[in-house]
Amino acid sequence: MPNKQNAKKALRQSIKHAGWNRTRREAFRGAIKKALKAVSKEEAQKLVHDAQKALGKAAKRGVIKKNTAARKLSRLMKKVNAMAK
Repeated sequence: MPNKQNAKKALRQSIKHAGWNRTRREAFRGAIKKALKAVSKEEAQKLVHDAQKALGKAAKRGVIKKNTAARKLSRLMKKVNAMAK
């Protein structure tokens, strides 16, 4: 445990930030999984929009890097476009 006041505050902040980051990470991972499990191509394309939004927010907040978000979205779009109608 930290002894100094500023170290205690830093610990509190890191715990809080880790919680937010976990929530954002779960959000984009869940959105990607939903899009991949969609039954029809039309439904998947609607769910891709949610995944794109979640990936963008995670990248904006620094949970993942911008290029990582772009790569994940690109691979998701590739799989969705390959789906049969």
